[in-house]
Amino acid sequence: METKLTSLDNYLAAGVHIGTQQKNADMMPYIYRVRPDGLYVLDVKKTDERIATVAKFLAKFEPSRILVVSRRQYGKRPIEQLARLVGAKAIAGRFIPGTLTNPNLKHFVEPDVLLVTDPRGDEQALREAGEIGIPVVALCDTDNSAAGVDIVIPTNNKGRKALALVYWLLTREILRAKGMDVENFMPLEEFEGEV
Repeated sequence: METKLTSLDNYLAAGVHIGTQQKNADMMPYIYRVRPDGLYVLDVKKTDERIATVAKFLAKFEPSRILVVSRRQYGKRPIEQLARLVGAKAIAGRFIPGTLTNPNLKHFVEPDVLLVTDPRGDEQALREAGEIGIPVVALCDTDNSAAGVDIVIPTNNKGRKALALVYWLLTREILRAKGMDVENFMPLEEFEGEV
């Protein structure tokens, strides 16, 4: 199994392939196998392909019109790094209802695209993106529904190292798609959340 953006070993070491013991029918195309203990394993080759596809897709947007959201503790640092380096907006922690739909809120934003770390945890942002009709990219684990999601990145969306690697690769590839030199891109550790 060959991957393009990073080595297979890097994906495996970060636990990107580790799913859950539940599966959603939406995620069946991305499941590689089921372990004897009942844990579903994601196909990292498909993860690799999706990261490359999503990076090219996101690179077409005005950076300030990209909104990245993560309610997950381990998603905070990676999304903030992506936002800082790419020029996007990040909302880590609680997503205040009305952020995308109520212009009277002081935190109101009007993005052209939404990237969420977990469709379940970031459900409010996902719902509001659907209401205003913008495309949604989501990091989805084996137990996630893809309802309301336009592009799925299959990955362990709970693990600290997995989230760091996926967002690091996504950031690097967005910058590359914009024609920037990423030869000496920052170390992966800079994307890892606090333990």
